[in-house]
Amino acid sequence: MRLILISTTLVLSVSGAVFAQEWIEFANREDRFTCNFPSQPKVMETTYRSEHGADLPARVYGAVQGQSRYSVTVVDYNQAQRMLTEKAKACPAGAEPCLGSPGDEGHWKADVRGAIVYASWRLMQRDAKLTSFVWNFVDLVEGHQLQLTNNADKSRTFAGIYMHENKLYIIEGTVPAGYPEPGLFQQSLGWLDENGVGLRYQSYYSNGFPPPPRVNRTGRGQGQGRIDAPGANPGQARPPQ
Repeated sequence: MRLILISTTLVLSVSGAVFAQEWIEFANREDRFTCNFPSQPKVMETTYRSEHGADLPARVYGAVQGQSRYSVTVVDYNQAQRMLTEKAKACPAGAEPCLGSPGDEGHWKADVRGAIVYASWRLMQRDAKLTSFVWNFVDLVEGHQLQLTNNADKSRTFAGIYMHENKLYIIEGTVPAGYPEPGLFQQSLGWLDENGVGLRYQSYYSNGFPPPPRVNRTGRGQGQGRIDAPGANPGQARPPQ
């Protein structure tokens, strides 16, 4: 009997190790983020309609594990000013709220500033019960965190919405009813600088305001954040400000 128990323990240990190895540390230099996924995520190009009607370029990084789904949607709000300024040219003279004002044509500034709130509101419009809605931060980059119970099948969606360097990040993990929350995924989001080196701030980062100083990890052979992108050289990281 003792041999059987030892054998069972070994099998469970091996199974747990195999399960853990399925998750990968994913880093994307183009959209400057890192995240844990259960497998290499598939990338889909799409567009995202902003609050003021700009069709912004976006990418969805998604992976599936059994009945669980994981995704990070990245929306480029750097395009909002150009798109809404151009759109405002077609507005009738004096038309509000279409026209905007000088320097804020098409209300592009409000579009960027309100991106996190608008994305949160869109999630709340789903056929689901909102069970949690809180302010949150990831490596001191501020945002919102939501939890939803989907009415159709009682699956649960854990979402985070953050804005960094005018890019909106919507992270969603959906698990079947009764499953543990996807903490490994939800808590793994991180940021990369322009050289693919991980970064973390010393105080809260609010998009649109001057960034705070970065954490200094000089001499540790890595950047300031959780992980660096493959091939990134921490020596190229911008010095802490």
